[in-house]
Order: sequence, then structure tokens, then C-alpha cells
Amino acid sequence: MMIDLGVPMSQIILAAEQTVYMVFVSLFLGTILAIIMSVVLVLTNADGILKNKYVFTVLLMVFILPLTKMIVGTRIGTTAALVPLVIFIAPYLTRLFENSILEVSKGIVEAAQSMGASYFEIVWYFLLPEAKSSL
Repeated sequence: MMIDLGVPMSQIILAAEQTVYMVFVSLFLGTILAIIMSVVLVLTNADGILKNKYVFTVLLMVFILPLTKMIVGTRIGTTAALVPLVIFIAPYLTRLFENSILEVSKGIVEAAQSMGASYFEIVWYFLLPEAKSSL
């Protein structure tokens, strides 16, 4: 027995598909952006190997609509909704990833540096694999 919701089932299914699409695509892209930002934050913090206090910048949300229009070509619709969703989720995931990377022992970074590893190799082969367990 079906409950009549006053909306055709095809529209409900379409809305559910669009919701799942927006959630998973924004989560995937936000995760990639967050990993990059968290690595930059860890490398450039006061104890990092690339100390730089000017890396921290503020994103003004006023620029999201023009940015969405530039990237997607429209400001409305499910695909256009992905741009602000990715931008809003990235800082939260960045903090999560940053804390995981900061849990990695400084001795591992020192050992990697003593072996002559480049910055990329330190991140890719030492920091990220060690931090993966706390994620």
C-alpha cells in the first residue's frame, strides 16, 4: 500500500538522486581539497618544515556566486550547488586531516629528512601513510 504524498514518485526519486549526487561529489572534492590544505597547514605552521606565517588566508563567501558562475556556468541547480558545498566542507575536513597529520611523530619527519627525502616524499611516503590510521 503506497502513501500518497501529493508528489509523483518519479520526482521523489529524482530529488533523492540529486541529493545523493550533491553529497557524494561535494564530499569527494572537499576531501581532496581538505587533504591538500591540511598538508599545507602542517608544513607551514610554526613547527613545520616550511615555516611561513603568511599562508593563512581568509575566503570571503561573497565570491562564491561569481566563482560558481565561472566554474559551472550557472548559479542554480544541483551541479552549481556543489561549489559552495565543497568550499563549506573543506575547512572541517582540513581540521580533521591536519590533526591526524600532527599526531605523526616528529621523529619520523626527522628520519625522512636525514635520509634525504624531498618535501613531496616526506608528505607522500611518511606523513600521509602514518596519519592514515587515525582517520
